[in-house]
Amino acid sequence: MNTLLHYLFLLCFIILLPAVHSQCIKDQQQSLLHLKKSLQFDPPSWRTPLIISWNSSTDCCSWGGVTCTSNGHVVGLDLSFEGSFANFSTPRVLDLSSNNISGPIPGSFANFPNLRELDLSGNPISDPIPGFFANFSKLTSLSLSNCQLNGTFPKEIFQVPTLQTIDLSDNSKLGGSLPDFPENNGSLLSLILRGTNFSGSLPDSIGNLKILSWIDLSYCNFYGSIPSSFFSLPFLLELNLAHNQFSGELVFSNVSSDLSTLDLSFNHLDGQIPVSIFNFRGLESLQLSSNNFSGFPFNGPQQVKYLTNIDLSYNSLLSLYNGTDSSYSSFPEVISLNLAANKLRTIPYFLRNQSTLSSLSLSENHIQGKIPHWIWSSNQLDSLNLSCNSLATLEPHLYNSTVKTVDLHSNQLQGQIPTFLPFAKYLDYSRNNFRSIPSNIGDFLTNTLFFSLSSNNLHGLIPTSICNSQIQILDMSNNSLSGMIPQCLTAIRDISVLNLARNNLTGTISNVEVSENSSLEILEFATNRLGGQVPKSLAKCTKLKVLNMGNNNITDTFPCLLKSISTLRVLVVRSNNFYGGIECLNTNVTWPGLQIIDLAHNNFRGEIQGILWRTWQKMMVTEDGSLLTINGHYLRRIFNPFVPNDGYGLEEVSLGFGYDISTTVTNKGSEMNLVKILSIFTLIDFSCNNFSGPIPKEMGEFKSLRVLNLSKNAFTGEIPSSFGNMSTLECLDLSLNKLSGRNPITNSTIFSLNGIRTFVIFITRD
Repeated sequence: MNTLLHYLFLLCFIILLPAVHSQCIKDQQQSLLHLKKSLQFDPPSWRTPLIISWNSSTDCCSWGGVTCTSNGHVVGLDLSFEGSFANFSTPRVLDLSSNNISGPIPGSFANFPNLRELDLSGNPISDPIPGFFANFSKLTSLSLSNCQLNGTFPKEIFQVPTLQTIDLSDNSKLGGSLPDFPENNGSLLSLILRGTNFSGSLPDSIGNLKILSWIDLSYCNFYGSIPSSFFSLPFLLELNLAHNQFSGELVFSNVSSDLSTLDLSFNHLDGQIPVSIFNFRGLESLQLSSNNFSGFPFNGPQQVKYLTNIDLSYNSLLSLYNGTDSSYSSFPEVISLNLAANKLRTIPYFLRNQSTLSSLSLSENHIQGKIPHWIWSSNQLDSLNLSCNSLATLEPHLYNSTVKTVDLHSNQLQGQIPTFLPFAKYLDYSRNNFRSIPSNIGDFLTNTLFFSLSSNNLHGLIPTSICNSQIQILDMSNNSLSGMIPQCLTAIRDISVLNLARNNLTGTISNVEVSENSSLEILEFATNRLGGQVPKSLAKCTKLKVLNMGNNNITDTFPCLLKSISTLRVLVVRSNNFYGGIECLNTNVTWPGLQIIDLAHNNFRGEIQGILWRTWQKMMVTEDGSLLTINGHYLRRIFNPFVPNDGYGLEEVSLGFGYDISTTVTNKGSEMNLVKILSIFTLIDFSCNNFSGPIPKEMGEFKSLRVLNLSKNAFTGEIPSSFGNMSTLECLDLSLNKLSGRNPITNSTIFSLNGIRTFVIFITRD
């Protein structure tokens, strides 16, 4: 026989000898070439699979992934992504992982029943799994993860008596149901079906898999109750049933003492969490978040000395206690405890005895009253989240706390900004009722990188002591701060976000100084009473992405000094006293990444030349164009340590904190405050100015434009026919101009009113 399978059969009789270079046997070379021919490859541009280089003109013992004995017998074959060569005395292992093999699994594999380990993971293999794998009576490991398999998984494969590991993870179109497992079934150690389409209820007989140690059925479609037999498997170490449709109450009978990780999050489990869960003496991580649990009647004592992580967030827990005060001291000492989004009304008192706690989240509960001073006492506490409650007072700690991350936003805290957290890198005091900032606040921010005081009732001046800090994100927006902007504020060496919008700041912004090699990316002055001209030093902000100076008293010409900043994505200068034309001479770079430009309610005038628009490339591509890469505006910058990723693929920078900034735009005739703008959102608003002449036909090239407002100007002539190409346009307002002709979008005739061509079009597309 000259097939691949013949070659693999011959290997069964080979005795392993020291591997040296030699001329390989001709028929084995031919068998390997048949293997190459039987597999379909679609190699990536950055890497060529080893098997591609095999050819008949070279010695097969020199081929990548092939190992030979001294007399030319092929004894090893490993074509995995890592290229780590393994030696085999018999052809028991076949590793073809991560080689971009496509198409169905070759049927010729059926002729090799002695295979022990087969790894085809990480290949774009399609079609159903062939049933002949059930005939591999010696198979111990089957790995088909991260492929593109579909159809129903053959249940007979589960019955292979020698099978120890099944990994089918990340095949979203592969499914079926689990079979009944006979008593004392086989030797299965690992069952990994994560991210597949397996469904149905779990059979009670799964408890017959007596030596099973790892079960991962997460991100599937299983439903019904969880069999209690699961929890009594004597060697079970990890059980992950997260992201399914399991319901009902948890029931434990006998429990395994070896279980270290239990994840039942994102299901529909309800009732009380059984206290017997702590009888898993080896438990290290307990994940029960996002269910409907109503209580946890802990009454101690328990012996779970290895438990470090408990996540009970997003349930309906009213309390964690149903015993005497003495039992509080017996609650397991953990490192991380997440009780967010429950119905707690008080801070659990047992926390007072937690000496190892590093991370605590009690956000989104109904906790009222005061934040006790003892909560800051532990030297181990690194992050504390009490946001989104009804806390009114904060008891200051007797000495400086060492906590690094503090989130108290969206409470009812009052008085002066606290200053006993000098080691904190992240401080969020936004959306409270704080009224004053200590003048020496900068002395307590020596380690702080993120500092938000937005949406409080702060009055008075901005303390200049803040300039002595190393802050990188500073948000003081939406308060009643007055006086001038400290000249040193924008000159903080590493500041990347500065938001002073919606205050009562006065004076001139002309003297604002920006340091050389400024790190500023987002700068917000909007909605104050600032005058003067656009600061010339802003030309140094070579990383600037967002500039919002809207709703002030700034008097200046169009800010051509910004035209060399190629990173600019959002420019808002609406409702000021800008005047003149918007052409900039002797400028080559004109914002290729521009996403939003809002010049409304100023005194700009003159014609708009078509060349102005030709460099705004991000507005010119379609939704699937490669240039549409803006990942958020006002950019949910950086990942918030307390908030799960929201799935928008938002822009990240190096700090590791989350930040939202909003801006106001006019859309469909109404003002809207936009907190996040996805990558596809684009806007041009030139309304309420004195622009004249024809509308440039080049505007029709903005195929990704969502909102265009040119109303209340003096444009003349016809609407460019190219406007019909703007397929993503949702709102177009050309009203109160002097246009004529036909509407190229609706193909309707533009009419005259009292002999004056005025009202033209206001179109919305939902």
